[in-house]
Amino acid sequence: MTTDAIAVLNAGSSSLKFSVFTARIFRPLFHGQIEGLGTAPRLKVANVRGEVLLDQRWSGEEGFDHEAALAHLLKIMPQFLHRIEVVAVGHRIVHGGVAFREPVVLTPTVVEQLAELVPLAPLHQPHNLAPVRALMKLAPRVPQVACFDTAFHTTGPEVSQRFALPREFHHAGVQRYGFHGLSYEYIASRLPQVDRHAAKGRTVVMHLGNGASMCALQHGHSVASTMGFTALDGLPMGTRCGNIDPGVLLWLMDERGMDARQIEALLYKQSGLLGVSGLSSDMRTLLASEHPAAREAIDLYVYRIRRELGSLAAALGGVDSLVFTAGIGEHAAAIRARICHDAAWLGVKLDEAANAAGPAERDQPHRISQSDSPVSVWVIPTNEELMIARHTRHRVPDFRQRGSERLVKAAAAAPVASA
Repeated sequence: MTTDAIAVLNAGSSSLKFSVFTARIFRPLFHGQIEGLGTAPRLKVANVRGEVLLDQRWSGEEGFDHEAALAHLLKIMPQFLHRIEVVAVGHRIVHGGVAFREPVVLTPTVVEQLAELVPLAPLHQPHNLAPVRALMKLAPRVPQVACFDTAFHTTGPEVSQRFALPREFHHAGVQRYGFHGLSYEYIASRLPQVDRHAAKGRTVVMHLGNGASMCALQHGHSVASTMGFTALDGLPMGTRCGNIDPGVLLWLMDERGMDARQIEALLYKQSGLLGVSGLSSDMRTLLASEHPAAREAIDLYVYRIRRELGSLAAALGGVDSLVFTAGIGEHAAAIRARICHDAAWLGVKLDEAANAAGPAERDQPHRISQSDSPVSVWVIPTNEELMIARHTRHRVPDFRQRGSERLVKAAAAAPVASA
């Protein structure tokens, strides 16, 4: 007797993250990632307790791309799956554009439609689609489902999605989309068990990681987001600039002679915390540093969050709850404290001891506001992978009736890289 499982893939420019869940009750089995693709790849696999099951390295493997990484992953997967068969795969796809407002089963036609959205997410979309195409070659009958970071925000009012440009551009797709939707969707699904008042009311969720954004929720639905047309907008991030006057881009072209690709590299890879500090894109490094530029980068980061919080509070007509999530939100107590002190005007009363008590365990929220605080404040670890597994199960409910090809068996003949 075997148990069906769902694999979740999240591909970046040089990495392939993966998680495996049972298909019926979504019990996590193991997770890991292959990083350093194209240079010096490293594969790490861990169980749900965080114990490392495999740590494998390669050196100088320039041809070790997403397809090779996926083939190798399928080769080694059986040693972690005892009487468990992966029968469907869910993918995080950053951009769904106007057409894709909910998860969808992937077909060659759908993949081509998503490829047309590459200009909207040039540093994300191509890599998100790479393992989809690879898996269609390795195991063409295995169902694959695309889950979009933009879909959750389609519930917002139309006025929140418009730019003040001629109408033809809006109809061509130049509009505000919002991102990190899978994270916000997970938080919205947890709020009823954590804080019923917040779930029914006005909540601002802060997804603060290397990529950072904020989202205003009303009754668990997105009504406004700090990100817009691309994942560059809003808050300063690890290496992304966040909100910027479009006139700056014109100045860069006219005065510095920069072309589109040079500006793209500047805004996506050389700005944010890294650009301001000149030291690092990692908040942990900056918090530990005494360098004045590190302090300045942190000050700007917190200031922009304070500004955006005011904007989202205005969009909601008030705030009943704040939620911190993602890497910085879950682990940087000092940043949370500064943001909460800045939000005292909203009624936030921080419980200093609760905030300093340490990060929440996986999927275990904890309150960091005082019991009499008019605005409750929570730290809720996000779980985008679980949301993708749920959507995949919903979109492909009849694994066995479809006669789907078993993933690991389908990859039996695939080449494997030597460590």
